Amino acid sequence: MTESTISEHRFPCDLCGADFRFDPQKGQLICDHCGNEGEVTQAGPWEGGLKELDFKQALNNLLPSQEIEETRVSKCPNCGAQVEMAEATHAAECPFCATPVVTGTGTHRHIKPKGVLPFALEEKQAREAMTSWLGKLWFAPNGLQDYARKGRKMEGIYVPYWTFDADTKSRYSGQRGTIYYETRTVTRDGETKQERVQKIRWTPASGRVARFFDDVLVLASRALPKKYTDALEPWDLAALEPYRPEFLAGFRAEAYTVELDEGFDQARAHMDRVIERDVRFDIGGDRQKIHRVDTDVKDVTFKHVLLPVWMAAYKYRGKSYRFVVNGRTGRVQGERPWSAWKIAFAVLIGLIVAGAIGYLIAVSEGKI
Repeated sequence: MTESTISEHRFPCDLCGADFRFDPQKGQLICDHCGNEGEVTQAGPWEGGLKELDFKQALNNLLPSQEIEETRVSKCPNCGAQVEMAEATHAAECPFCATPVVTGTGTHRHIKPKGVLPFALEEKQAREAMTSWLGKLWFAPNGLQDYARKGRKMEGIYVPYWTFDADTKSRYSGQRGTIYYETRTVTRDGETKQERVQKIRWTPASGRVARFFDDVLVLASRALPKKYTDALEPWDLAALEPYRPEFLAGFRAEAYTVELDEGFDQARAHMDRVIERDVRFDIGGDRQKIHRVDTDVKDVTFKHVLLPVWMAAYKYRGKSYRFVVNGRTGRVQGERPWSAWKIAFAVLIGLIVAGAIGYLIAVSEGKI
C-alpha cells in the first residue's frame, strides 16, 4: 500500500502552509494561523449529485473502483471505533470513550462516502448546548459538570451512516375484527342488572400494499450506543452535500464498522414495521390479526453518508462519560451521571418534609 492511496483530508493554506479547517458558520475553509480563506470545491455537473449505488453490485464486489477508497485508521481497543488519523498523529485519545490509542499503520478499504452533512455549529455552541443539558440534571455530580465545563475541547466527528432505498410490494392475509355489543342479564348480591358486553366479530381479510422507501437511515458505527444517536434525530438529509474532503478539514471521520449487508438487515427490519402498519390500515376495522405477509423487495440502492456530531468523552473518578451533540441542531444526548450524595440529600429532605407534614396533621387532630 503506497501513501498516495491513503486519504488524509489535509488542506494546506496557500499563504502560510498551515492547515485549513472547515468553518461551519462561513461554510468555507479558514486558516486559523493567518486568517486566509479558501473555497470548498463544487461538484462538477458530470457527478450528478448524490447518486445511489446498486446494492447487489456492492454485495458481489462489483462496484466501480472510483467508489472505493482506503484511509489510515486506528482501532480503539476498548470500544472498537475506527477513526481516521492524520499522518502526523501517532498517539491520541479515542474520541468515543477517552481511551488512549497509539496509531498504527493499518488501513481501511471501504465504500467511499457519497454525501456529507456539513457541521452547522461551532465547537463553542456545541459546548454551550452540552453544559446547559448537564445543568438541568440536578442529580449529576458537580465535579463532572465543572470538569466538562473546564475540560478540553469537544471533538467534531463525522459519524458513518447507510441510507437505503427500496421498492416493496406485499401480499397479506389476516382477519378484520369489528366490535359489537350484546346486552346480558346478570345477578350480583341478589340484585339483577343488565350490562353491555363487548364482543369482536372476526372476518377473513387479504390484499396487497405497496410502498417505496426513500433514505432509510442506519447507523454504521458500533462505537456509539444506538439509543444516543437515534435520539439525535431528525437529521435534515435534504441538506446533504455531495462528498468533498474539504468538509472534513479540521474534523475527524469514523470509518464504518457495520457492513453493508448488516446495515440492510436493520433497514429491512424498519421497512417490515412500516409495512405491518400499512397492512393493519388496509385491513381496517376495529382490530386486526395478521397471519402472513409476503414482501417482494426490488431496486435496492444505497448511499454511504457522513453526519456531524460534536462529542465529549470524559473520565471522571475512573468512569467514562460520553456526550454527543447533533452538529446541525444542537440536540444533546449522553450517559446520565448520578451523584450519590445528592440523591441521599434529596431522600433526607423528603423524609424531613414528610415528618413535618405528619407532625402538623397530628397536632391539628389533637393527637399531640
